[in-house]
Amino acid sequence: MAETAETQVESGKQAARAERRAAKLAKEIGAFAKAHGGAEGQLAYIGQTGTRIVLVGEDGGWGDLVAPSYAIAESATQKAGITMHESFDGDFAAKVRTGPYEWTRMAGIQVGGPANPA
Repeated sequence: MAETAETQVESGKQAARAERRAAKLAKEIGAFAKAHGGAEGQLAYIGQTGTRIVLVGEDGGWGDLVAPSYAIAESATQKAGITMHESFDGDFAAKVRTGPYEWTRMAGIQVGGPANPA
């Protein structure tokens, strides 16, 4: 019986930790949305690392966050109240606006362009 009680306590601690992490991510998503006139998102599982939350603002700005699990990422986006997409294509992807930094970085990596100044 003692093992069961200890397991339940540990499970409760993990659930509380996951809830705090989701709330923190939701706050960060909300801040992004506020700074960019609103936001939409998409979740991408990235293996043991967790789940990537890709955010695209109404102004075309974009960013991402990483959650330790898909469930936490999903909870965070629900708490933040943003529109979610199943995939990153079509109209959703067309909203992204890239700037000189991204173009320089892509050129430096993909076609031997100038190195990205760090």
